[in-house]
Amino acid sequence: MRQLKGKIWVFGDDIDTDAIIPARHLNTSVPRELALHCMEDADPTFAEKVGEGDIIVAGSNFGCGSSREHAPIAIKAAKVACVIAESFARIFYRNAINIGLPILECPEAVREAKEGHEVAVDLARGLVSNVTLQRTYNAVAFPEFMQAIIGAGGLIDFVKEGLEEGSRHG
Repeated sequence: MRQLKGKIWVFGDDIDTDAIIPARHLNTSVPRELALHCMEDADPTFAEKVGEGDIIVAGSNFGCGSSREHAPIAIKAAKVACVIAESFARIFYRNAINIGLPILECPEAVREAKEGHEVAVDLARGLVSNVTLQRTYNAVAFPEFMQAIIGAGGLIDFVKEGLEEGSRHG
């Protein structure tokens, strides 16, 4: 499982899927189009400012609201490396794993994070290090099978890899 490092963008509690990708932009399911409107209702300039490998840090209940898969797809397509939150809505959590978007629950890291801080994430060990503050926090680490799904890029790619592996040895 890879290590991530990036600048953080901070959001509050109860960021719902409509703030992540507003319904008015759901006339497409093309990831690069969704990325152009990522977090638009929470921060209208986010898509212009976010850089590849940056990390979203948010409060509790991130991704609440509708069950649309477009929300984690928009975040991943915006080249956000990871989302760290106090907690995630259950359907968003599942959708994020299914599309291979790394997410971590780490309330202590969230409480001390400020926009622009640099954060390093060790997904395999469940560690979040605020490089700016020189502090390290324990997040909830994923079990190995979930790490494999994220590492493959999502559930579909994970299953494809398994089928290809099986056909080579079958």
